[in-house]
Amino acid sequence: MQKINYQIFILVLLLAVSGRAMAQNYYPNGKQWVEKAEALKPKLTETIVKPTTLVELVKNEDAFQGWEAKNIAPIDSLYNKSIRQIKEVVVDLGDHYTGYFTFNLKTIWGAADSPVRFRFTFSEVPAELATPFDPFPGAISRAWLQDEQMTIMNVPSTNTLTRRVSCRYIKIELLGASPYFDFGISDIQFKALTSAVKQPEALAASTSPIVKKIDEIGLKTLKECMQTVYEDGPKRDRRLWVGDMYLESLANVYSYENHNLTKRCLYILAGLSDDEGYVLGTIFEEPEPHPQAGQRLMDYSLLYNVSLKNYLLATDDKATAEELWPVAKRQLDIIKNYVGDDGLVDYERANKEWWLFFDWKDGLNKNAAIQGLMIFALSETFDLAEALGKTDEIAEVPALIKKMKKAALANLYNTKTGMFACGDDQQISYASQIWMILGGVLNEKQSQKVLTAVMNTPEALSPGGPYMYHYLIQALINSNMQAKAKELLVNYWGGMVEKGADTFWEVYDPNNDFLSPYNFFPINSYCHAWSCTPVYFIRKYPEIFQQ
Repeated sequence: MQKINYQIFILVLLLAVSGRAMAQNYYPNGKQWVEKAEALKPKLTETIVKPTTLVELVKNEDAFQGWEAKNIAPIDSLYNKSIRQIKEVVVDLGDHYTGYFTFNLKTIWGAADSPVRFRFTFSEVPAELATPFDPFPGAISRAWLQDEQMTIMNVPSTNTLTRRVSCRYIKIELLGASPYFDFGISDIQFKALTSAVKQPEALAASTSPIVKKIDEIGLKTLKECMQTVYEDGPKRDRRLWVGDMYLESLANVYSYENHNLTKRCLYILAGLSDDEGYVLGTIFEEPEPHPQAGQRLMDYSLLYNVSLKNYLLATDDKATAEELWPVAKRQLDIIKNYVGDDGLVDYERANKEWWLFFDWKDGLNKNAAIQGLMIFALSETFDLAEALGKTDEIAEVPALIKKMKKAALANLYNTKTGMFACGDDQQISYASQIWMILGGVLNEKQSQKVLTAVMNTPEALSPGGPYMYHYLIQALINSNMQAKAKELLVNYWGGMVEKGADTFWEVYDPNNDFLSPYNFFPINSYCHAWSCTPVYFIRKYPEIFQQ
């Protein structure tokens, strides 16, 4: 028995090693692509921010999540007093920043005869500081919450927190100190980091104040998320996700124009594809670039192709697009593997074997959405092939697009409701209508009817957050419903502005300030990449948004 188990162990080990080899060698240039990505790693620009005010947290039912921060004193009132007397204080940086926190401790009298200990809590919005973290009810790691204890052995001293944080407010609590000396805090600094350098052009003078404000906050959001990759959120998850990268790179084209960051992300995702050559949903940079194992996210893998095509259009960098073309071509095999002879996606199998995301929306049936997104990806990839002179390599794609569009209309369109519906219960959702329009299944007039119908259907599943709202606005623009697109952008992102957003949030429901996919709203990301895209719309379509 021991011998048999040993043989099984060796077999499993060999298969594992083989699997790793395939992961490294599916694309012959995979390792070189990661090296190219590392060579493109940007040097971050640093800005030293010094706070000017102290604030107190005040309950306010009309404020976002029930709390607001009110100015109570200048920062010097902290610097001129003993921290032992104050014990707890909240510092306001004046805006949202991502980077490193530094402060000085100074002796007031006596000699330090013991360590001192602090707790620092960093928050993006006031309610984070006002909500107890424990007992922690969240569905993901409590360690994402930005509260840190620091024990300092020497006074006087200069001290820097090693953890990078993302915040506007800093709560300082003294947890322990000897009674035989006194000391204070001075010279608080925050080293803010970003890879966004270029100053975007000003909007037209005719742009309304609210659109200008939305653009300003969108730019700030994008800037904070542009680190050494396009991060999804600088507080959490601090990694590269394909879907976030796609939207960030769109906004970047019309603002900071840091195309090398897009190039770096495209290379690193390609080089860290899985053992079948499929782009994984997310990768980590540290301690060395590596993917999140098994993170197969179908809609994100297909958006890689769209991102590559848009990069080529923005830069005319054919050398990069041609080098990464095999990756884009390989992603089309996902579609071929799941679309039957009838032109329909095998939704049950796809949903079982992959993560289909699309939106934070409980109960969403994604059958029509994945059908539409596949058509969209096929069309975009064929455009990429045309730009590279490689249409002969995917000559079957136009016929497949036609077949899938026909199948969608025949099987997913409900003639009684005038909308696309999914599942046995004929679920109506915005996601279904949006992706059928973006996939080009409908003409302009039909698209207008479908969008009008869904917006007049109270029971339809509405978008769950900014990610899907982006695609809704794009669908409205594609359908020549410009006034409605502008109204939606102003109402939705403007709603965050009215609630005091410094940067735009991962999750926003106008009717529920406490919504969280993680069962605990303080762990939400309040500076999140997929919410930056008003920048893209406002600047790409000035005739709609700047008039």
